[in-house]
Amino acid sequence: MKRTTKISNAVIKRLPRYRRYLYELNRKGVEKISSKEFSEIIGYTASQIRQDLNNFGGFGQQGYGYSVEGLYNEISGILGLDKDYKMVVVGAGNLGTAIANYIASYKGGFEMHAAFDVKKELIGKEMNGYKILDNEDLVDYVEENKIDIGIICVNKENAQAVADRLTFAGVKGIWNFAPLDLEVPDRVAVENVHLSDSLHSLAYHIKDIEKFNTKKTK
Repeated sequence: MKRTTKISNAVIKRLPRYRRYLYELNRKGVEKISSKEFSEIIGYTASQIRQDLNNFGGFGQQGYGYSVEGLYNEISGILGLDKDYKMVVVGAGNLGTAIANYIASYKGGFEMHAAFDVKKELIGKEMNGYKILDNEDLVDYVEENKIDIGIICVNKENAQAVADRLTFAGVKGIWNFAPLDLEVPDRVAVENVHLSDSLHSLAYHIKDIEKFNTKKTK
């Protein structure tokens, strides 16, 4: 059974973008901003911004707009970014290594604790200051270290089995890079990242621009 929510996924997907722009504005010393000014920077309409934020209480003041720092902190809290998350990656190949490197450099409250793999030639090697462990030890490690998020970077055939072991061990969320929509209990959040879908969308937009430019030249 799928979890129901009052907030649409489209709204949730826009929140990190709001937060990213607010971070830059705050870094530049901007203290307040109206929805109209924000819309000109971020590319959404002022109405869309107000509507999105009103889902969570609004946060703006009529005649003043939004406090940049205040809104940044509010959105951080809504997204759950006011706490730290312990993570492990399953699959220490090229993709798993790249994701682990990104997490290590991101420093946004997401802490990588270990990597796991089935390949004997990888087990025991170091990656970003921690060792690659045997996949057989995954459940025990997650339970003992109270890991919050499991990152899946294995092939499609093994992804569901890895997800099952992670959920059994008690993770709260899974960041899935395998080309498979996982089935997990309602208590576990899943974010599926299908890289091929994104690439196909890019191909569509390239084709659409080319089609538009061809029409202009006729």
